[in-house]
Amino acid sequence: MGERDVRAAAVSAVDLVKVYGSGSAAVRALDGVSVAFGRAAFTAIMGPSGSGKSTLMHCLAGLDTATSGRVVLGGVEVTALSDVALTKVRLERVGFVFQSFNLLPELTAVENIRLPLELAGRAVERALFDRLATTLGIADRLGHRPAELSGGQQQRVALMRALLSRPEVVFADEPTGNLDSRSGAEVLGLLRASVRELGQTVVMVTHDPVAASYADRVVLLADGRLAGEVLDPTPDRVATALGHVGAGR
Repeated sequence: MGERDVRAAAVSAVDLVKVYGSGSAAVRALDGVSVAFGRAAFTAIMGPSGSGKSTLMHCLAGLDTATSGRVVLGGVEVTALSDVALTKVRLERVGFVFQSFNLLPELTAVENIRLPLELAGRAVERALFDRLATTLGIADRLGHRPAELSGGQQQRVALMRALLSRPEVVFADEPTGNLDSRSGAEVLGLLRASVRELGQTVVMVTHDPVAASYADRVVLLADGRLAGEVLDPTPDRVATALGHVGAGR
Protein backbone atom coordinates (compact mmCIF):
# COMPACT_ATOMS: atom_id res chain seq x y z
CA MET A 1 0.00 0.00 0.00
CA GLY A 2 1.70 3.18 -1.24
CA GLU A 3 1.57 6.62 0.36
CA ARG A 4 -0.78 7.83 -2.39
CA ASP A 5 -3.23 5.02 -1.50
CA VAL A 6 -3.01 5.95 2.16
CA ARG A 7 -3.78 9.62 1.51
CA ALA A 8 -6.55 8.89 -1.02
CA ALA A 9 -8.50 6.63 1.35
CA ALA A 10 -11.03 7.94 3.86
CA VAL A 11 -9.05 6.27 6.65
CA SER A 12 -6.00 4.01 6.61
CA ALA A 13 -3.85 2.02 9.00
CA VAL A 14 -0.16 1.54 8.21
CA ASP A 15 1.84 -1.12 10.08
CA LEU A 16 -0.47 -0.63 13.05
CA VAL A 17 0.57 -2.34 16.29
CA LYS A 18 -1.31 -2.29 19.58
CA VAL A 19 0.08 -4.03 22.65
CA TYR A 20 -1.77 -4.20 25.95
CA GLY A 21 0.26 -4.89 29.09
CA SER A 22 3.98 -5.59 29.27
CA GLY A 23 6.46 -8.40 29.75
CA SER A 24 5.02 -11.90 29.97
CA ALA A 25 1.51 -10.46 30.32
CA ALA A 26 1.69 -8.46 27.06
CA VAL A 27 -1.07 -9.06 24.54
CA ARG A 28 -0.46 -8.05 20.92
CA ALA A 29 -3.98 -7.08 19.86
CA LEU A 30 -2.83 -5.68 16.50
CA ASP A 31 0.29 -7.05 14.83
CA GLY A 32 1.34 -4.86 11.92
CA VAL A 33 -2.01 -4.20 10.23
CA SER A 34 -2.01 -2.18 7.00
CA VAL A 35 -5.42 -1.58 5.43
CA ALA A 36 -7.22 1.25 3.62
CA PHE A 37 -10.93 2.05 3.65
CA GLY A 38 -12.23 3.75 0.52
CA ARG A 39 -14.34 6.89 0.42
CA ALA A 40 -18.10 6.58 -0.03
CA ALA A 41 -17.90 2.86 0.72
CA PHE A 42 -19.38 0.58 3.37
CA THR A 43 -16.79 -1.78 4.88
CA ALA A 44 -17.34 -4.38 7.59
CA ILE A 45 -14.56 -5.62 9.86
CA MET A 46 -14.98 -9.21 11.06
CA GLY A 47 -13.03 -11.94 12.78
CA PRO A 48 -13.15 -14.45 15.63
CA SER A 49 -13.33 -13.26 19.22
CA GLY A 50 -9.97 -11.74 20.14
CA SER A 51 -9.01 -11.12 16.51
CA GLY A 52 -8.44 -7.39 17.08
CA LYS A 53 -11.42 -6.06 15.11
CA SER A 54 -12.69 -3.72 17.83
CA THR A 55 -9.16 -2.59 18.67
CA LEU A 56 -8.57 -1.74 15.01
CA MET A 57 -11.75 0.32 14.83
CA HIS A 58 -10.97 2.13 18.07
CA CYS A 59 -7.49 3.05 16.81
CA LEU A 60 -8.85 4.18 13.43
CA ALA A 61 -11.43 6.37 15.18
CA GLY A 62 -8.95 7.90 17.64
CA LEU A 63 -10.64 6.27 20.63
CA ASP A 64 -7.48 4.29 21.45
CA THR A 65 -3.81 5.04 20.82
CA ALA A 66 -1.60 2.70 18.80
CA THR A 67 1.65 1.36 20.20
CA SER A 68 3.30 1.98 16.82
CA GLY A 69 2.33 2.57 13.22
CA ARG A 70 0.12 5.24 11.67
CA VAL A 71 -3.53 6.09 11.22
CA VAL A 72 -4.39 8.61 8.50
CA LEU A 73 -7.96 9.97 8.45
CA GLY A 74 -9.01 12.38 5.73
CA GLY A 75 -5.36 13.10 4.94
CA VAL A 76 -4.53 13.86 8.59
CA GLU A 77 -2.14 11.60 10.49
CA VAL A 78 -4.14 11.25 13.70
CA THR A 79 -1.48 9.14 15.42
CA ALA A 80 0.75 12.25 15.46
CA LEU A 81 -1.83 14.58 17.04
CA SER A 82 -1.93 15.92 20.58
CA ASP A 83 -4.85 14.93 22.81
CA VAL A 84 -6.50 18.31 22.24
CA ALA A 85 -6.14 18.09 18.45
CA LEU A 86 -7.36 14.48 18.47
CA THR A 87 -10.48 15.47 20.41
CA LYS A 88 -11.15 18.16 17.80
CA VAL A 89 -10.82 15.57 14.99
CA ARG A 90 -13.25 13.21 16.75
CA LEU A 91 -15.79 16.01 17.18
CA GLU A 92 -15.53 17.44 13.68
CA ARG A 93 -14.53 14.60 11.35
CA VAL A 94 -15.79 11.35 12.86
CA GLY A 95 -19.28 9.98 13.55
CA PHE A 96 -20.02 7.12 15.93
CA VAL A 97 -22.85 4.60 16.18
CA PHE A 98 -22.52 2.17 19.07
CA GLN A 99 -24.44 -0.92 20.15
CA SER A 100 -25.58 0.86 23.32
CA PHE A 101 -26.91 3.99 21.47
CA ASN A 102 -25.08 6.33 23.93
CA LEU A 103 -27.91 8.86 24.14
CA LEU A 104 -28.12 11.16 27.16
CA PRO A 105 -31.39 10.24 28.93
CA GLU A 106 -32.18 13.76 30.15
CA LEU A 107 -32.02 15.26 26.65
CA THR A 108 -34.63 15.01 23.92
CA ALA A 109 -33.82 13.31 20.64
CA VAL A 110 -33.16 16.61 18.89
CA GLU A 111 -30.92 17.78 21.73
CA ASN A 112 -28.93 14.54 21.55
CA ILE A 113 -28.61 14.92 17.78
CA ARG A 114 -27.35 18.50 17.96
CA LEU A 115 -24.98 17.99 20.88
CA PRO A 116 -21.77 17.10 18.95
CA LEU A 117 -22.19 20.09 16.64
CA GLU A 118 -22.78 22.38 19.61
CA LEU A 119 -19.64 21.05 21.31
CA ALA A 120 -17.69 21.69 18.11
CA GLY A 121 -19.16 25.20 17.79
CA ARG A 122 -20.75 24.43 14.42
CA ALA A 123 -24.14 25.42 13.07
CA VAL A 124 -26.74 22.81 12.10
CA GLU A 125 -27.39 22.50 8.36
CA ARG A 126 -31.15 22.84 8.36
CA ALA A 127 -31.73 21.25 4.96
CA LEU A 128 -29.61 18.21 5.88
CA PHE A 129 -31.28 17.99 9.29
CA ASP A 130 -34.75 17.90 7.74
CA ARG A 131 -33.69 15.39 5.08
CA LEU A 132 -32.15 13.02 7.62
CA ALA A 133 -35.08 13.25 10.02
CA THR A 134 -37.48 12.37 7.19
CA THR A 135 -35.29 9.64 5.68
CA LEU A 136 -34.70 8.03 9.07
CA GLY A 137 -38.40 8.20 9.95
CA ILE A 138 -37.99 10.09 13.23
CA ALA A 139 -39.29 13.55 12.31
CA ASP A 140 -42.26 13.09 14.64
CA ARG A 141 -40.13 11.72 17.52
CA LEU A 142 -37.57 14.50 17.89
CA GLY A 143 -39.18 15.98 21.02
CA HIS A 144 -39.13 12.66 22.89
CA ARG A 145 -36.50 11.52 25.38
CA PRO A 146 -34.70 8.18 24.83
CA ALA A 147 -36.87 6.33 27.36
CA GLU A 148 -39.91 7.20 25.24
CA LEU A 149 -38.38 5.68 22.08
CA SER A 150 -38.03 2.07 20.94
CA GLY A 151 -34.56 0.58 20.51
CA GLY A 152 -34.80 0.98 16.75
CA GLN A 153 -35.82 4.63 17.11
CA GLN A 154 -32.97 5.30 19.53
CA GLN A 155 -30.48 3.84 17.07
CA ARG A 156 -31.94 6.02 14.29
CA VAL A 157 -31.40 9.06 16.53
CA ALA A 158 -27.80 7.94 17.08
CA LEU A 159 -27.35 7.48 13.33
CA MET A 160 -28.74 10.94 12.59
CA ARG A 161 -26.40 12.41 15.20
CA ALA A 162 -23.47 10.69 13.46
CA LEU A 163 -24.46 11.80 9.95
CA LEU A 164 -25.44 15.41 10.66
CA SER A 165 -21.85 16.65 10.94
CA ARG A 166 -20.94 15.23 7.49
CA PRO A 167 -18.03 13.27 8.99
CA GLU A 168 -15.13 11.79 7.05
CA VAL A 169 -16.11 8.38 8.43
CA VAL A 170 -18.96 6.91 10.44
CA PHE A 171 -17.67 4.14 12.70
CA ALA A 172 -20.36 1.66 13.72
CA ASP A 173 -19.56 -0.84 16.49
CA GLU A 174 -22.07 -3.73 16.45
CA PRO A 175 -24.85 -1.20 15.68
CA THR A 176 -27.58 -3.87 15.59
CA GLY A 177 -26.46 -5.76 18.68
CA ASN A 178 -29.31 -4.47 20.88
CA LEU A 179 -32.01 -4.56 18.20
CA ASP A 180 -34.51 -7.17 17.05
CA SER A 181 -33.96 -8.55 13.55
CA ARG A 182 -36.45 -6.20 11.88
CA SER A 183 -35.09 -3.04 13.50
CA GLY A 184 -31.55 -4.23 12.84
CA ALA A 185 -32.27 -4.73 9.14
CA GLU A 186 -33.78 -1.25 8.94
CA VAL A 187 -30.72 0.37 10.56
CA LEU A 188 -28.35 -1.54 8.26
CA GLY A 189 -30.42 -0.46 5.27
CA LEU A 190 -30.15 3.14 6.42
CA LEU A 191 -26.37 2.85 6.80
CA ARG A 192 -26.26 1.43 3.27
CA ALA A 193 -28.44 4.28 2.01
CA SER A 194 -26.15 6.87 3.63
CA VAL A 195 -23.31 5.51 1.49
CA ARG A 196 -25.29 5.41 -1.75
CA GLU A 197 -27.27 8.64 -1.35
CA LEU A 198 -25.02 10.86 0.79
CA GLY A 199 -21.60 9.57 -0.25
CA GLN A 200 -20.87 8.68 3.38
CA THR A 201 -18.01 6.37 4.35
CA VAL A 202 -19.01 3.69 6.88
CA VAL A 203 -16.71 1.28 8.73
CA MET A 204 -18.61 -1.28 10.83
CA VAL A 205 -17.48 -3.95 13.26
CA THR A 206 -19.85 -6.90 13.38
CA HIS A 207 -19.91 -10.61 14.16
CA ASP A 208 -23.02 -11.22 12.06
CA PRO A 209 -22.62 -12.45 8.43
CA VAL A 210 -26.08 -11.10 7.57
CA ALA A 211 -25.15 -7.62 8.83
CA ALA A 212 -21.85 -7.81 6.94
CA SER A 213 -23.69 -8.62 3.71
CA TYR A 214 -24.98 -5.02 3.62
CA ALA A 215 -21.38 -3.84 3.13
CA ASP A 216 -19.44 -3.47 -0.12
CA ARG A 217 -16.45 -5.28 1.35
CA VAL A 218 -15.58 -7.33 4.41
CA VAL A 219 -12.09 -7.15 5.94
CA LEU A 220 -11.16 -10.24 7.96
CA LEU A 221 -8.82 -10.27 10.96
CA ALA A 222 -7.34 -13.15 12.94
CA ASP A 223 -4.87 -12.92 15.82
CA GLY A 224 -4.30 -9.24 15.21
CA ARG A 225 -3.41 -9.62 11.53
CA LEU A 226 -5.24 -9.27 8.24
CA ALA A 227 -6.66 -12.63 7.15
CA GLY A 228 -8.28 -11.76 3.83
CA GLU A 229 -11.33 -9.95 2.51
CA VAL A 230 -14.66 -10.64 0.85
CA LEU A 231 -15.90 -8.40 -1.96
CA ASP A 232 -19.61 -8.13 -2.80
CA PRO A 233 -20.41 -10.18 0.31
CA THR A 234 -23.40 -12.43 0.83
CA PRO A 235 -24.23 -14.07 4.18
CA ASP A 236 -23.06 -17.47 2.87
CA ARG A 237 -19.79 -16.15 1.45
CA VAL A 238 -19.02 -14.28 4.65
CA ALA A 239 -19.84 -17.30 6.85
CA THR A 240 -17.62 -19.51 4.71
CA ALA A 241 -14.73 -17.04 4.87
CA LEU A 242 -15.10 -16.73 8.64
CA GLY A 243 -15.07 -20.51 8.93
CA HIS A 244 -11.78 -20.67 7.03
CA VAL A 245 -10.28 -17.95 9.22
CA GLY A 246 -11.37 -19.77 12.38
CA ALA A 247 -10.05 -23.10 11.12
CA GLY A 248 -6.68 -21.56 10.37
CA ARG A 249 -6.07 -20.20 13.84
